[in-house]
Amino acid sequence: MFFRWLKNTMPRGIYARAALILILPVIFLQLLVSVVFIQRHFDGVTRLMTSAVNIELRFLIDTANDARDLQEARDAISRIDAPLEILTDLPANDVSPVDIKPFVDLTGNGVISNMRSGIANILAISLEDRRRVVVWVDTRHGPFKMDFSRRRVSASNPHQLLVIMVVLGALMTAVAYVFLRNQLRPIKRLATAAADYGKGRITQFTPTGAVEVRAAGMAFLDMRNRLERQAQSRTLMLSGVSHDLRTPLTRLRLGLSMMEDADVAPMIRDVDDMQRLLDGFLDFARSDASDGLETIVPADLVTAVLEDARRTGQDVTCGGVEGSHDPIRMRPLALRRALDNLINNALRYGTKAEIGLSVTDRAVRFWVEDDGPGIPPEQREDAISPFVRLDPARNQDKGSGVGLGLSIVADVARTHGGVLRLGQSAKLGGLMAELVIGR
Repeated sequence: MFFRWLKNTMPRGIYARAALILILPVIFLQLLVSVVFIQRHFDGVTRLMTSAVNIELRFLIDTANDARDLQEARDAISRIDAPLEILTDLPANDVSPVDIKPFVDLTGNGVISNMRSGIANILAISLEDRRRVVVWVDTRHGPFKMDFSRRRVSASNPHQLLVIMVVLGALMTAVAYVFLRNQLRPIKRLATAAADYGKGRITQFTPTGAVEVRAAGMAFLDMRNRLERQAQSRTLMLSGVSHDLRTPLTRLRLGLSMMEDADVAPMIRDVDDMQRLLDGFLDFARSDASDGLETIVPADLVTAVLEDARRTGQDVTCGGVEGSHDPIRMRPLALRRALDNLINNALRYGTKAEIGLSVTDRAVRFWVEDDGPGIPPEQREDAISPFVRLDPARNQDKGSGVGLGLSIVADVARTHGGVLRLGQSAKLGGLMAELVIGR
């Protein structure tokens, strides 16, 4: 239970944790030094200084007690109190009923206990004035008051050592934090480069810092380069296959179209289906190796998609544009292809579609809704997988597909550090596809 509470209360950021690692040892060391060293040191110094003063005070007390009367005691004390730098008063009329000590006094208890153990018949001791010590002693001639400097019984300004420790501790902590920040900066740069790569951005990154951090940075660069090579290889392979097959398919269709046999029409449809399959493969290959980043306004992209849909006679309306119209770095061609796929998918299984946009500080959300049959919740994850068709659960009257439409949209979302979510349209009753990308 304690470790769970400790884990929940610990700071999450690496800078905060590093500061905690720096501050806790400094505070613990200062407390240890204050308790073990400072207190013992001042107790020892106070005991030695108080013992020396006790000798002088006992001499004054014995002088007063040895006198036959009060006047003789005063005369005897007056001859020695000035050389001893002690103010005296016999008899004293302002005797304190109790010992007086300030609430915060590092050596006050030691002064009082050492004086009481070394001098008999003490009535009270006052440390109210931090610069003076007042002692009242019972003598044969009445209360005897002795007033002397506090510096004679304890080290002066003991708090200065604590202040120096705190200031030096803070200074050393700041210096250590600067050095530690320089060690943590490469880790943050590595995290930024990894996050940017997750959003489809290739950030210039050079491994720096400690040996372990450099090793992690080099491993990240090797992984990124390997993934880029694999993506390029897949793109080149699918593009080459699609390109190489396109020419013989074109010749085959041309040859079939010149034939007048009644059985040729189904064969031409088969060739057209093969052509659509190749186009789908090529689009899928281009989805993650798409265009470069550009600064665009997301609302302009939605407007362009709506205009193209209306020119082609598609029943597509705008479901609303929310949020700011600030430019954002995106891949416009990839996003345009993704939105076109969502609209085509919506109109393939429904009669009308609606597109909308919502922009926040953390994400940009495009959504497309339709009035089709939708996708059951248990099949939505499969619908995003490539080459998976859910036609038995949906309308097949609009032609067959390749099973790559939603997969292409999901790839585009991943290249932007986002995700494709499928749900139920509350407004139109069909499928609601949300393309969410991080900013």
